[in-house]
Amino acid sequence: MGELQRLDTAAVLEGWRSSGVTTRCRHHASYPGGLARLPDPPAAIHLVGDPSRLDALLAGPTAAIVGARRCSADGARIARSVGRGCSAAGVTVVSGMALGVDAAAHEGALEAGGSTVAVLAGGPDHPYPARWRALHGEIGLRGAVISELPPGTASFRWGFPARNRLIAALSQMVVVVEAAERSGSLITAEIAADLGIPVGAVPGSPDRALSRATNELIRDGSALIRDATDVLDELLGAGAHRREPTGIEADLAEVAELVGRGFGSVAQIAGAMADGSGVPASLTRLELLGIVERRAGGQYVPGTTAWKAAAP
Repeated sequence: MGELQRLDTAAVLEGWRSSGVTTRCRHHASYPGGLARLPDPPAAIHLVGDPSRLDALLAGPTAAIVGARRCSADGARIARSVGRGCSAAGVTVVSGMALGVDAAAHEGALEAGGSTVAVLAGGPDHPYPARWRALHGEIGLRGAVISELPPGTASFRWGFPARNRLIAALSQMVVVVEAAERSGSLITAEIAADLGIPVGAVPGSPDRALSRATNELIRDGSALIRDATDVLDELLGAGAHRREPTGIEADLAEVAELVGRGFGSVAQIAGAMADGSGVPASLTRLELLGIVERRAGGQYVPGTTAWKAAAP
């Protein structure tokens, strides 16, 4: 056998620092409190992003949105819509940045201008799958990417069910959009239920394989989730997120006025504005306030809630 080499701890620590990862041990004041309710909380959490931002994101309402990697087009659309609506209402979206439902939920949250937390099965600096490198960077910039594994660690199969318990513990509600009958999403839902965390599921046709598990969750007592409003009702109380507005910001008022004038699609509204990049997020916020409604085909019409532009 060759001579054993002494571990160069200084080099290890320098590599850790250069990775941009921050570490919080279980005894640190900023260790996420929700993880303490696990029977096996991580000894440390490793983070890409601003630690103070993670503290703020987890201090408010949180919802995990999880589901199948090989989801249907409808599943991806619903996950994106629920993520966008929750984020617009100030709810932090937590998911696993996997293909399919997870990524769609993160993307929806970012579209609404909010932040989101991704929990990875490998090191937090190791995007998985690799195609989500850009999404990983955006979440790290505007939200947080965390893991119980140190930087540089690759993703292994055993890491995925392990990270699912973190997703559940960091959330105040777990929403399953689509899932196979034996899947990681159901593991997350089971852990949440064991921890006393409410579970919701999106219903679907009983003939569709990816709807059977969610239909069974609903049959067994999980909340039926049709859209973001159902999630917000569960988290914040029925109607709490639809308070009568006394005034809305100028950018929202401009979008609301255009809808009132008959501009019904995102493209039409954006085309009528000097800068239409924020139209999707504005429409989501207006929809949650009841000022606009989204009809079949993606067309927007005036809603039932009265509004006025806020004073400058």
